[in-house]
Amino acid sequence: MNKEMFLAKLRMELYGLPEEDIEERIAFYSEMIDDRVEEGLSEEEAVAQIGPMEDIVSQTISDIPLTKLVKEKIKPDRSLKGWEIALIIISFPIWFPLLIAAGVIIFSFYAVIWALVISAWAVAVSLVAAGIGGTVAGIVNMVCGHPLSGLAMLGMSLFSAGLGIFTFLACVGLTKGAAKLTARIALGIKSLFIKKEH
Repeated sequence: MNKEMFLAKLRMELYGLPEEDIEERIAFYSEMIDDRVEEGLSEEEAVAQIGPMEDIVSQTISDIPLTKLVKEKIKPDRSLKGWEIALIIISFPIWFPLLIAAGVIIFSFYAVIWALVISAWAVAVSLVAAGIGGTVAGIVNMVCGHPLSGLAMLGMSLFSAGLGIFTFLACVGLTKGAAKLTARIALGIKSLFIKKEH
């Protein structure tokens, strides 16, 4: 794909975003391709090095604040007539609570996801702390003349520390997964506010 085809496809994929953001991305990628061509690459090679179009579009949508997308979506193409304004005001008791409820549901979903992540981290830290504390208590018991109970404490504390390490590794994966999920949800919400009519 040459530069012209790439930029045309990019413009088509970004359709529905605010016009200044589309022009900014087109200029950015046009300059990037030109720089790579100056370094000795062909246009096709320069375009191939940029990466998949889906990643570019996703990154662009992620970079635009949701408030800007909402303003662009609700900005009327023409001035509202009197009856339209009256209808919006009269229907306010219906659409406003629904809007608030949708916001609360989305916020609750985020809160639950991250509460689970925080709880998993708390369990991992508690297991490691119990392992450290149990090791100290086991050594103290062994020194104080209670070798069997000290040895039992030492064994349980090592088991607890090992379990804590495995839990820690699981928490790292859980945190990455939750971050990806919340990013995808945010991208999905933003996509709802992008005009797609061609």
